[in-house]
Amino acid sequence: MFDRTDVFHVRSDIQKIVGSKVRLETNKGRHKSVVSNGIISHAYPSIFTVQLSEGPDTSRKLSFSYTDVLTNSVEITLCDQ
Repeated sequence: MFDRTDVFHVRSDIQKIVGSKVRLETNKGRHKSVVSNGIISHAYPSIFTVQLSEGPDTSRKLSFSYTDVLTNSVEITLCDQ
């Protein structure tokens, strides 16, 4: 889905899907990963934020850098609307 050749391509791909529902799989190291669903709320020059849409605390936001996507620390999958 994302062109992972450099950070600029990842940033432009994420800016195109701001407002879309996504599924995030975050690698926490040592074969641990966390799966969460949310909406990409903002794309800033160095980071992007995701508003979580499940669980008891839906006001929670997560932020990731574009290099997290580039290095596969975070995998983003678009969900059907």
